[in-house]
Amino acid sequence: MRTPPLASTVERRLLVNYRTDPGTTARLLPPRLRPQLVRGHAVAGLCLLRLGAVRPAWAPGGTGLRSENAAHRIAVEWDGPDGVETGVYITRRDTASRINAWAGGRIFPGTHGLADFRVSESAGELSVGFTTHDGAVHAEVTAAPADRLDGSVLFDDLAAASAFFRAGSRGWSPAREPGRLDGMRLETDAWHVEAAVTHSAASSFFDDPERFPPGSAELDCTLLMRGMPARWQALPPLQAA
Repeated sequence: MRTPPLASTVERRLLVNYRTDPGTTARLLPPRLRPQLVRGHAVAGLCLLRLGAVRPAWAPGGTGLRSENAAHRIAVEWDGPDGVETGVYITRRDTASRINAWAGGRIFPGTHGLADFRVSESAGELSVGFTTHDGAVHAEVTAAPADRLDGSVLFDDLAAASAFFRAGSRGWSPAREPGRLDGMRLETDAWHVEAAVTHSAASSFFDDPERFPPGSAELDCTLLMRGMPARWQALPPLQAA
């Protein structure tokens, strides 16, 4: 797949992060990948992403598509030719855009399911929820911007959390062809993360006791990114095994 770089504006990226049991989390990964641990915990989460002005990188900034999207992510590492490498494994991508759902895995890396999104935003609070068309996944998150990151077991402060997630700029997800992972890298010169306080968070993925037995997935922190120009660069496929 020869995909030109895509340009966009990250209008809103809400990262709802969980600390999870490493053994339980490892069972959700392809054989080549393993959980990246922070203080003995695996790190997983839900990314609620609204993109605007999505277009080929050469196209003018006033053009492009806008869409609501969701991704369930796990921070991972693997053995590369130059040592241990890091990124995220995306177990599932969902979108409100039928164009994204059709093009994912065909025109650009990453297959997408379709979902209906519910969004309410104000200066002091934002609420994002979605339900997939196949009925397999639903989530509801309400959060508000905060001055500092409090209560996280994984990270001492906002700077530490920001550095961790910036280092995981490469995302891998199942390709349409079995045994292969599609890859995409987020690139930006305007990286900026805000702390957020979580008022409520429910996820059929993390709340499923068969996937995560009681105590194996605990909400840790929520981060917010807004108004960030970004490029998305396709990566060569990665063999899953």
